[in-house]
Amino acid sequence: MIFKTHSTVKSLFLACLFAGLLAAPALAFEHFISRDGHQLKDGNEVFRFAGIHAPELHRIEDQARGKCLDDPRGWGQYFKWPTAQEQENWIQSLVLTGHKAMRVYVLSIATQWDQACERETHILPPNTADGMPRLNEAAMVHYDRMIALADKHGLRLILPFVDHWKWWGGRNDLAAFYGEHEDDFYDINSKTYAAYQSIIKQVTGRTNTFTGRKYNEEKAIMAWETGNELKLSNESFVRTTATLIKHQAPNQLVIDGTYLKVNEFSLSDPNVDIITNHFYTVNGNNNPEQILKDLKAINGKKVYFIGEFGLDSAARLNSIMQAAVHQQYNGAQAAGALFWHFRGHRHDGGYYWHKEVTGHYAYHLPGSPENYRNEEMAMADGARLAIAQMDGAQQMQPLPVPQAPVLRPIDTPNNFKWLGAPVGRWYRFERAMREDGPWQIIGDGISDGRNGFNPATDTLFADPMPRQAGQTYFYRVIAFNETGQSIPSNIETYTQPE
Repeated sequence: MIFKTHSTVKSLFLACLFAGLLAAPALAFEHFISRDGHQLKDGNEVFRFAGIHAPELHRIEDQARGKCLDDPRGWGQYFKWPTAQEQENWIQSLVLTGHKAMRVYVLSIATQWDQACERETHILPPNTADGMPRLNEAAMVHYDRMIALADKHGLRLILPFVDHWKWWGGRNDLAAFYGEHEDDFYDINSKTYAAYQSIIKQVTGRTNTFTGRKYNEEKAIMAWETGNELKLSNESFVRTTATLIKHQAPNQLVIDGTYLKVNEFSLSDPNVDIITNHFYTVNGNNNPEQILKDLKAINGKKVYFIGEFGLDSAARLNSIMQAAVHQQYNGAQAAGALFWHFRGHRHDGGYYWHKEVTGHYAYHLPGSPENYRNEEMAMADGARLAIAQMDGAQQMQPLPVPQAPVLRPIDTPNNFKWLGAPVGRWYRFERAMREDGPWQIIGDGISDGRNGFNPATDTLFADPMPRQAGQTYFYRVIAFNETGQSIPSNIETYTQPE
């Protein structure tokens, strides 16, 4: 019999945790997703998908820190890069709740206030006045890993290039590199548009540092989108951009990133595969009827995808999702639909979160009952139902048993920190005097899901039991959902000071 010390067991646990990222590139997908008329295909099988939009698989808005006062726009926020464990956890949260495809947010573009606000971006200014923008290698490694993990776990990705808006840095900031107006982004003769083309070329031709494949060879990348909500798109812009993307990435699909309208020229362009729209109440289209209107306008000529809709009651949003699943026009249906939007677990406990001006929070998966005011369970279950229905089932599939959470080193038992299990809904904490037990339950039914969690000031769980001076205590945590419980986490120790 071989006896392992606590440090050996912990090392083995962490080694297994990281093994997937260090292994040879996975081959989760046999085919690229292709287009057959108004349908997407995975090989010979029709490919339809639904779920909750996960915009931040490659860059995180750390809203718990509030607004950056050094950003004179008054709304600029703090951002940071995800850890490897966070990214894998989020992608597993999606896949284990049935998600097959996911649209993420755009590549961020540098602004003049980034340094003061401790922000890094994907796109950096040119080195010379007339030069092309540069990819930030430190940022793109996280993008690489997102793609590699999506391939490993079986999640297709939809990747938009540049934003119409200013939140992460968009066309306005790209134009500022050249002293041009933000609307020059849509002018194919402008310096800004030339810079946009350069970004497309650099990104699609980039070699992934994890898989060794060029982005245009990655089967995990289902489609490239010209950008996010490019509402001023014109015919020359869309045709020139789609031609470039298809030339750069012939095996991947192209989405016309226009929204609020269906461009007739995109329906006839052989390089455009997918037409998208976003539904929001402010635009007057956040209703089930909009789906039929769009299907009629497209008339089966291209694939139809509802990239975002949200910021309304669960009843209204689920009615739209059900229309996305079932509505037909001349045999054509929506290929996919995504609720806005999802945030994942923090590395050291709790969830990231985002609060909209409407008061709605981002949703967590698989959903926490404590966020009932945000109707989180209704939204998570509505997404899971639609995912199942898109595959021909009548009801949502049961959650898999949770994986083990990851307990972080214990600075104080008055504030435990752990990375939650991807489909864990609640947790049990146990304590022992020896590494092999016996284990005593010190907390049960503990949630890590509450909105507005601030790791600098808030505590998720504290040991409520007395402790003896000089005694070393062993701790572990177990994840639960309605299907079952995980194996115990790694064990961490704490010695009560004398």
